Amino acid sequence: MIKRLFLYFISLFIFMGTLHANILQESIDNAPSGATIKLPSGIYSGNIVISKPLSIIGKEKNVIIEGEGKGTVITVNSSHVILRNLQIQNSGSRMENLDSAIELHHVRSCEISHCRITDVLYGIDMNMVENSVISDNTIRSKKNNISLRGDALKIWYAKNNLIKNNTIEFTRDVTLTYAHNNTIQNNTFLHNRFGLHLSMSHNNTIRNNTFKYNSVAILLMGVKDINVTGNTLLSSKGAAGIAVVADKVSNFHFQNNTLKYNAKALYIDTKGEERGKQRFIKNNLISHNGEALHFHASIKNNVITHNTIIGNMDDVVKDTRDGYKGDNTIAYNYWDRYEGFDKDRDNIGDTPHQNYVYADQLWQYDHQVKFFYGTPIMSIIDFLAKIAPFIKPVLLLEDTKPLMNTPDK
Repeated sequence: MIKRLFLYFISLFIFMGTLHANILQESIDNAPSGATIKLPSGIYSGNIVISKPLSIIGKEKNVIIEGEGKGTVITVNSSHVILRNLQIQNSGSRMENLDSAIELHHVRSCEISHCRITDVLYGIDMNMVENSVISDNTIRSKKNNISLRGDALKIWYAKNNLIKNNTIEFTRDVTLTYAHNNTIQNNTFLHNRFGLHLSMSHNNTIRNNTFKYNSVAILLMGVKDINVTGNTLLSSKGAAGIAVVADKVSNFHFQNNTLKYNAKALYIDTKGEERGKQRFIKNNLISHNGEALHFHASIKNNVITHNTIIGNMDDVVKDTRDGYKGDNTIAYNYWDRYEGFDKDRDNIGDTPHQNYVYADQLWQYDHQVKFFYGTPIMSIIDFLAKIAPFIKPVLLLEDTKPLMNTPDK
């Protein structure tokens, strides 16, 4: 009964679809704990602070919370807060203040869903947030140079959160720092710098997301126990143009993903000291990229099996010339460049598939030469280098049991 009277009380302040002054903040302050505020269409003054459990829900379209270009539009300092079906816009532009659409600080069990976040510096700043859900939102930054935009989601010391079904576009990054046990699934990342950037964050799951037109789709730095499964990573562009960077990761499971049309599909850098298998790259389609597998240094401690690697300009690239390590399990991949036979028809090549680098392959050292890679003259040079190299080639990677047909056949 109290909640019904409160909803009626709110309606008395609404004139022509607009709340005057900051009646919304006054209503929040006067609401009992656990109340639900349902807003009709209109423009409501932002820079509001929520310090008690309650729900703010837009009951019609075009419920706009307006930040007026200053500060953070909505600050949440309480657990058990729900924001749903709102348009939150026009935050401040002070990078040092982390001006955001929404700030969640030291809270748990909150929900932000079906919101449209536009023209903001940072989208949602999640500082020490637990057991919360961010779902079905659209997040867009201010139209700054990409390096001067804020993060769509800034997730700091946060754990056990679910980020799902969001569209994140034209922002800088989504960052997770010291953020553990989170699930990021069914999101779409478009035209960002880093779609996802995880640093020192462990036991996270990245599942069934779509990445397109980002400079780097997924950047992993110093993370462990991470699962990246069922994602589609397309057309990474810009200075980097990398689908996935795995930098000093541990227990990295990368399975059932599709990587197409990127300058580099997988860029891997290992730790100086690591024991046992650390990267498990299985059942992925790596197709029509500039480079399929790019290793910065040693090729070691990898399990690479049952992948389909076709149509790439280079299948394996390595930045240094120290030899191929033996502590890898690389088998049962399909390589469209494999030139062996299958006499016993068991779908496994009779000889290993070996990836070499030749000192006279100019495109390995001068990236501008790659522009001519597919031309007839470069094909002839490549063929001659293989049959009569000037010096002994360096073995980069060996698949001991290459497949004759793709794994799904």
